[in-house]
Amino acid sequence: MDVYDLLKKAARINSPRLKLLGLFLLHIARQCYLGVFLDPILACNLRCRMCYFSDENYRKELKGSIPIEELRQIAKALFHRALKVQIGCGAEPTLYKKLPEVISLAKKQKVPFVSITTNGNLLTEELIEEYIEAGLDELTLSMHGVYEKTYESFMQNASYEKFCRVIELLSEARRKSGLNIRINYTINADNLDELGELFRHFPDMEIDTLQLRPIENIGKADYDNYSHERLIENYIKVIERLKSEAQARKIRCIAPSYEQLCAPEGQNLRAAIFDSSYCYISPKFCWREGFNFHTDSFESYSRRQGISRKMLSDVLAGPARLYRQKRSLNYELS
Repeated sequence: MDVYDLLKKAARINSPRLKLLGLFLLHIARQCYLGVFLDPILACNLRCRMCYFSDENYRKELKGSIPIEELRQIAKALFHRALKVQIGCGAEPTLYKKLPEVISLAKKQKVPFVSITTNGNLLTEELIEEYIEAGLDELTLSMHGVYEKTYESFMQNASYEKFCRVIELLSEARRKSGLNIRINYTINADNLDELGELFRHFPDMEIDTLQLRPIENIGKADYDNYSHERLIENYIKVIERLKSEAQARKIRCIAPSYEQLCAPEGQNLRAAIFDSSYCYISPKFCWREGFNFHTDSFESYSRRQGISRKMLSDVLAGPARLYRQKRSLNYELS
Protein backbone atom coordinates (compact mmCIF):
# COMPACT_ATOMS: atom_id res chain seq x y z
CA MET A 1 0.00 0.00 0.00
CA ASP A 2 1.23 3.49 -0.88
CA VAL A 3 0.49 5.49 2.29
CA TYR A 4 1.84 8.64 0.65
CA ASP A 5 -0.77 8.39 -2.08
CA LEU A 6 -3.44 8.10 0.62
CA LEU A 7 -2.04 11.19 2.35
CA LYS A 8 -2.16 13.17 -0.89
CA LYS A 9 -5.77 12.16 -1.44
CA ALA A 10 -6.68 13.05 2.14
CA ALA A 11 -5.03 16.46 1.74
CA ARG A 12 -7.43 17.24 -1.11
CA ILE A 13 -10.35 16.98 1.33
CA ASN A 14 -10.68 20.48 2.77
CA SER A 15 -13.44 19.75 5.26
CA PRO A 16 -12.22 18.46 8.66
CA ARG A 17 -15.73 17.16 9.32
CA LEU A 18 -15.59 15.03 6.19
CA LYS A 19 -12.24 13.60 7.27
CA LEU A 20 -13.61 12.84 10.72
CA LEU A 21 -16.65 11.19 9.15
CA GLY A 22 -14.33 9.00 7.10
CA LEU A 23 -12.46 7.93 10.24
CA PHE A 24 -15.76 7.19 11.99
CA LEU A 25 -16.92 4.99 9.10
CA LEU A 26 -13.62 3.11 9.09
CA HIS A 27 -13.93 2.64 12.84
CA ILE A 28 -17.42 1.15 12.81
CA ALA A 29 -16.57 -0.98 9.76
CA ARG A 30 -13.64 -2.46 11.74
CA GLN A 31 -11.13 -1.30 9.16
CA CYS A 32 -7.55 -0.18 9.76
CA TYR A 33 -7.02 3.56 10.22
CA LEU A 34 -4.67 4.01 13.20
CA GLY A 35 -1.20 5.44 12.90
CA VAL A 36 0.78 3.45 15.48
CA PHE A 37 3.98 5.16 16.66
CA LEU A 38 6.15 2.81 18.66
CA ASP A 39 9.26 3.34 20.77
CA PRO A 40 10.14 -0.21 21.90
CA ILE A 41 13.12 1.21 23.79
CA LEU A 42 13.77 4.63 25.33
CA ALA A 43 17.47 5.06 24.62
CA CYS A 44 19.76 6.52 22.00
CA ASN A 45 23.38 6.02 20.97
CA LEU A 46 23.72 9.68 19.93
CA ARG A 47 23.35 13.03 21.67
CA CYS A 48 21.87 15.12 18.87
CA ARG A 49 21.88 18.78 19.87
CA MET A 50 18.31 19.40 18.68
CA CYS A 51 16.98 16.42 20.68
CA TYR A 52 16.12 15.98 24.37
CA PHE A 53 18.72 13.19 24.55
CA SER A 54 21.29 16.01 24.62
CA ASP A 55 20.01 17.01 28.08
CA GLU A 56 21.72 14.92 30.75
CA ASN A 57 19.00 15.28 33.37
CA TYR A 58 16.13 14.57 30.99
CA ARG A 59 18.04 11.62 29.56
CA LYS A 60 17.94 9.97 32.98
CA GLU A 61 14.15 9.89 32.75
CA LEU A 62 14.19 8.22 29.33
CA LYS A 63 14.74 4.62 30.28
CA GLY A 64 13.24 1.23 29.73
CA SER A 65 12.31 -1.19 26.99
CA ILE A 66 9.20 -3.24 26.27
CA PRO A 67 9.75 -7.00 26.73
CA ILE A 68 9.07 -8.81 23.48
CA GLU A 69 6.41 -10.91 25.24
CA GLU A 70 4.45 -7.73 26.01
CA LEU A 71 4.95 -6.43 22.47
CA ARG A 72 3.36 -9.63 21.19
CA GLN A 73 0.30 -8.88 23.34
CA ILE A 74 0.23 -5.23 22.21
CA ALA A 75 0.47 -6.28 18.58
CA LYS A 76 -2.43 -8.71 18.98
CA ALA A 77 -4.54 -6.05 20.71
CA LEU A 78 -3.88 -3.08 18.42
CA PHE A 79 -1.92 -3.72 15.25
CA HIS A 80 -4.83 -5.21 13.28
CA ARG A 81 -6.39 -1.71 13.26
CA ALA A 82 -3.19 0.02 12.12
CA LEU A 83 -2.75 1.51 8.67
CA LYS A 84 0.89 2.16 9.50
CA VAL A 85 3.30 1.14 12.25
CA GLN A 86 6.13 3.63 12.70
CA ILE A 87 8.95 2.23 14.84
CA GLY A 88 11.24 4.88 16.30
CA CYS A 89 9.66 8.20 17.23
CA GLY A 90 11.62 9.81 20.05
CA ALA A 91 14.39 7.22 20.52
CA GLU A 92 16.70 4.93 18.54
CA PRO A 93 14.94 1.66 17.55
CA THR A 94 18.04 -0.20 16.33
CA LEU A 95 19.12 -0.49 19.98
CA TYR A 96 16.21 -2.89 20.47
CA LYS A 97 17.64 -6.37 19.90
CA LYS A 98 14.32 -7.91 18.84
CA LEU A 99 13.52 -5.28 16.22
CA PRO A 100 13.17 -7.79 13.33
CA GLU A 101 10.54 -9.64 15.36
CA VAL A 102 8.64 -6.39 15.99
CA ILE A 103 8.52 -5.77 12.23
CA SER A 104 7.37 -9.36 11.72
CA LEU A 105 4.64 -8.97 14.37
CA ALA A 106 3.21 -6.01 12.48
CA LYS A 107 3.26 -7.90 9.20
CA LYS A 108 1.58 -10.95 10.77
CA GLN A 109 -1.24 -8.59 11.78
CA LYS A 110 -1.42 -7.49 8.12
CA VAL A 111 -0.28 -3.91 8.74
CA PRO A 112 -0.02 -2.42 5.22
CA PHE A 113 3.01 -0.21 5.90
CA VAL A 114 5.80 -0.70 8.44
CA SER A 115 8.57 1.88 8.78
CA ILE A 116 11.50 2.55 11.08
CA THR A 117 13.23 5.87 11.73
CA THR A 118 16.88 5.70 12.74
CA ASN A 119 20.06 7.77 12.87
CA GLY A 120 21.63 4.87 10.98
CA ASN A 121 24.92 4.71 12.86
CA LEU A 122 24.30 1.16 14.09
CA LEU A 123 23.08 -0.21 10.77
CA THR A 124 25.01 -2.94 9.00
CA GLU A 125 24.37 -4.80 5.77
CA GLU A 126 23.26 -7.82 7.81
CA LEU A 127 20.79 -5.82 9.91
CA ILE A 128 19.28 -4.16 6.86
CA GLU A 129 18.77 -7.59 5.28
CA GLU A 130 17.13 -8.87 8.49
CA TYR A 131 14.71 -5.93 8.55
CA ILE A 132 13.79 -6.45 4.90
CA GLU A 133 13.25 -10.19 5.40
CA ALA A 134 10.99 -9.41 8.36
CA GLY A 135 8.80 -7.29 6.07
CA LEU A 136 10.03 -3.71 6.46
CA ASP A 137 8.47 -1.35 3.91
CA GLU A 138 10.40 1.85 4.60
CA LEU A 139 13.54 2.98 6.38
CA THR A 140 13.86 6.64 7.32
CA LEU A 141 17.29 8.08 8.00
CA SER A 142 17.68 11.18 10.18
CA MET A 143 20.17 13.76 8.93
CA HIS A 144 21.06 17.18 10.36
CA GLY A 145 23.90 18.27 8.08
CA VAL A 146 25.15 17.67 4.55
CA TYR A 147 28.84 18.14 5.31
CA GLU A 148 30.90 16.25 7.86
CA LYS A 149 31.59 19.17 10.20
CA THR A 150 27.92 20.15 10.49
CA TYR A 151 26.65 16.57 10.63
CA GLU A 152 28.96 15.55 13.48
CA SER A 153 28.41 18.85 15.28
CA PHE A 154 24.64 18.40 15.44
CA MET A 155 24.61 14.58 15.67
CA GLN A 156 27.14 14.20 18.45
CA ASN A 157 28.71 10.74 18.87
CA ALA A 158 27.82 10.00 15.24
CA SER A 159 30.29 9.09 12.50
CA TYR A 160 29.88 10.84 9.16
CA GLU A 161 31.91 8.07 7.53
CA LYS A 162 29.45 5.47 8.82
CA PHE A 163 26.53 7.58 7.65
CA CYS A 164 27.93 7.78 4.11
CA ARG A 165 28.46 4.01 4.10
CA VAL A 166 24.86 3.46 5.25
CA ILE A 167 23.63 5.66 2.38
CA GLU A 168 25.45 3.30 -0.01
CA LEU A 169 24.06 0.19 1.68
CA LEU A 170 20.51 1.52 1.62
CA SER A 171 20.74 2.57 -2.03
CA GLU A 172 21.86 -0.95 -2.88
CA ALA A 173 19.08 -2.49 -0.76
CA ARG A 174 16.53 -0.29 -2.52
CA ARG A 175 17.70 -1.54 -5.92
CA LYS A 176 17.58 -5.19 -4.85
CA SER A 177 14.46 -5.35 -2.70
CA GLY A 178 12.37 -2.28 -3.43
CA LEU A 179 12.75 -1.01 0.16
CA ASN A 180 11.52 2.58 0.39
CA ILE A 181 14.21 4.98 1.62
CA ARG A 182 13.39 8.33 3.20
CA ILE A 183 15.62 11.12 4.49
CA ASN A 184 14.41 13.42 7.29
CA TYR A 185 16.44 16.64 7.38
CA THR A 186 15.77 18.91 10.36
CA ILE A 187 16.52 22.48 9.25
CA ASN A 188 17.83 25.25 11.46
CA ALA A 189 19.58 28.58 10.89
CA ASP A 190 23.01 26.92 11.00
CA ASN A 191 22.50 24.00 8.61
CA LEU A 192 20.21 25.67 6.07
CA ASP A 193 22.76 26.86 3.50
CA GLU A 194 24.38 23.48 2.89
CA LEU A 195 20.98 21.81 2.50
CA GLY A 196 20.89 23.23 -1.01
CA GLU A 197 23.97 21.12 -1.85
CA LEU A 198 22.37 17.81 -0.84
CA PHE A 199 22.07 16.26 -4.30
CA ARG A 200 25.39 17.62 -5.50
CA HIS A 201 27.19 16.23 -2.47
CA PHE A 202 25.36 12.87 -2.71
CA PRO A 203 24.80 12.52 -6.49
CA ASP A 204 24.30 8.74 -6.33
CA MET A 205 21.97 8.72 -3.33
CA GLU A 206 18.84 6.73 -4.21
CA ILE A 207 15.86 7.70 -2.05
CA ASP A 208 12.10 7.77 -2.47
CA THR A 209 11.14 10.54 -0.04
CA LEU A 210 12.77 13.66 1.35
CA GLN A 211 11.22 15.44 4.33
CA LEU A 212 12.40 18.95 5.15
CA ARG A 213 11.53 19.64 8.78
CA PRO A 214 12.03 23.15 10.15
CA ILE A 215 13.23 22.98 13.75
CA GLU A 216 10.56 23.17 16.45
CA ASN A 217 10.90 23.57 20.18
CA ILE A 218 10.61 20.13 21.78
CA GLY A 219 12.20 21.37 25.01
CA LYS A 220 15.32 20.38 26.96
CA ALA A 221 17.69 20.41 23.99
CA ASP A 222 21.24 21.74 23.76
CA TYR A 223 20.53 23.74 20.59
CA ASP A 224 17.90 26.40 21.17
CA ASN A 225 17.74 28.65 18.11
CA TYR A 226 14.15 27.98 17.13
CA SER A 227 13.77 31.06 14.95
CA HIS A 228 12.45 30.45 11.45
CA GLU A 229 13.53 33.90 10.26
CA ARG A 230 16.48 32.72 8.14
CA LEU A 231 14.41 29.85 6.75
CA ILE A 232 11.70 32.28 5.68
CA GLU A 233 14.23 34.71 4.16
CA ASN A 234 15.90 31.93 2.15
CA TYR A 235 12.87 29.79 1.39
CA ILE A 236 12.89 30.24 -2.39
CA LYS A 237 16.69 30.17 -2.63
CA VAL A 238 17.16 26.94 -0.68
CA ILE A 239 13.98 25.05 0.21
CA GLU A 240 11.88 25.74 -2.88
CA ARG A 241 14.85 25.00 -5.14
CA LEU A 242 15.55 21.72 -3.38
CA LYS A 243 11.90 20.72 -3.66
CA SER A 244 12.13 21.29 -7.42
CA GLU A 245 15.34 19.26 -7.65
CA ALA A 246 13.71 16.41 -5.75
CA GLN A 247 10.70 16.40 -8.08
CA ALA A 248 13.03 16.34 -11.11
CA ARG A 249 14.64 13.22 -9.63
CA LYS A 250 11.18 11.70 -9.04
CA ILE A 251 11.65 11.96 -5.29
CA ARG A 252 8.55 12.92 -3.32
CA CYS A 253 9.17 15.89 -1.05
CA ILE A 254 7.42 16.64 2.24
CA ALA A 255 7.88 20.25 3.34
CA PRO A 256 5.87 23.19 4.67
CA SER A 257 4.86 25.83 2.18
CA TYR A 258 6.17 29.37 2.53
CA GLU A 259 2.77 30.48 3.81
CA GLN A 260 2.70 27.73 6.44
CA LEU A 261 6.19 28.60 7.61
CA CYS A 262 5.23 32.25 8.02
CA ALA A 263 1.92 31.58 9.73
CA PRO A 264 1.65 32.66 13.38
CA GLU A 265 0.35 30.42 16.12
CA GLY A 266 -3.29 29.76 15.52
CA GLN A 267 -6.09 27.25 15.57
CA ASN A 268 -4.98 23.82 14.46
CA LEU A 269 -7.75 21.86 12.77
CA ARG A 270 -5.75 18.62 13.02
CA ALA A 271 -6.43 18.24 16.75
CA ALA A 272 -9.55 16.07 16.59
CA ILE A 273 -8.24 14.05 13.64
CA PHE A 274 -4.99 13.48 15.51
CA ASP A 275 -6.82 12.37 18.67
CA SER A 276 -8.89 9.86 16.72
CA SER A 277 -6.13 8.22 14.69
CA TYR A 278 -2.89 8.60 16.70
CA CYS A 279 -1.63 5.72 18.84
CA TYR A 280 1.65 6.08 20.75
CA ILE A 281 3.32 3.14 22.51
CA SER A 282 6.45 3.18 24.67
CA PRO A 283 7.76 1.45 27.81
CA LYS A 284 5.86 4.10 29.80
CA PHE A 285 2.58 4.39 27.90
CA CYS A 286 0.29 2.40 25.64
CA TRP A 287 -2.29 4.17 23.48
CA ARG A 288 -4.73 5.65 25.99
CA GLU A 289 -5.26 6.02 29.71
CA GLY A 290 -6.98 2.95 31.09
CA PHE A 291 -6.06 0.70 28.17
CA ASN A 292 -4.68 -2.60 29.46
CA PHE A 293 -3.08 -4.62 26.66
CA HIS A 294 -3.02 -7.70 28.89
CA THR A 295 -6.81 -7.88 29.02
CA ASP A 296 -8.12 -5.35 26.48
CA SER A 297 -8.39 -5.45 22.72
CA PHE A 298 -8.90 -2.35 20.58
CA GLU A 299 -12.56 -3.33 20.23
CA SER A 300 -13.27 -4.07 23.91
CA TYR A 301 -11.68 -0.81 25.05
CA SER A 302 -13.52 1.15 22.34
CA ARG A 303 -16.86 -0.27 23.46
CA ARG A 304 -16.13 0.44 27.13
CA GLN A 305 -15.07 4.01 26.43
CA GLY A 306 -17.74 4.77 23.83
CA ILE A 307 -15.18 5.79 21.22
CA SER A 308 -17.57 5.44 18.28
CA ARG A 309 -20.04 7.84 19.99
CA LYS A 310 -17.27 10.32 20.67
CA MET A 311 -16.06 10.17 17.06
CA LEU A 312 -19.56 10.80 15.76
CA SER A 313 -19.93 13.63 18.26
CA ASP A 314 -16.72 15.19 16.89
CA VAL A 315 -18.18 15.10 13.37
CA LEU A 316 -21.11 17.19 14.61
CA ALA A 317 -19.14 19.38 17.03
CA GLY A 318 -18.52 23.09 16.78
CA PRO A 319 -15.14 24.70 16.06
CA ALA A 320 -14.22 24.99 19.75
CA ARG A 321 -13.95 21.22 20.00
CA LEU A 322 -12.41 20.58 16.60
CA TYR A 323 -9.64 23.15 16.87
CA ARG A 324 -6.80 23.57 19.29
CA GLN A 325 -4.71 26.69 19.88
CA LYS A 326 -1.26 25.49 18.96
CA ARG A 327 1.50 26.26 16.49
CA SER A 328 2.04 23.10 14.48
CA LEU A 329 3.46 23.03 10.98
CA ASN A 330 1.41 21.40 8.28
CA TYR A 331 3.36 19.75 5.50
CA GLU A 332 2.73 19.60 1.76
CA LEU A 333 3.44 16.38 -0.09
CA SER A 334 4.66 16.78 -3.64
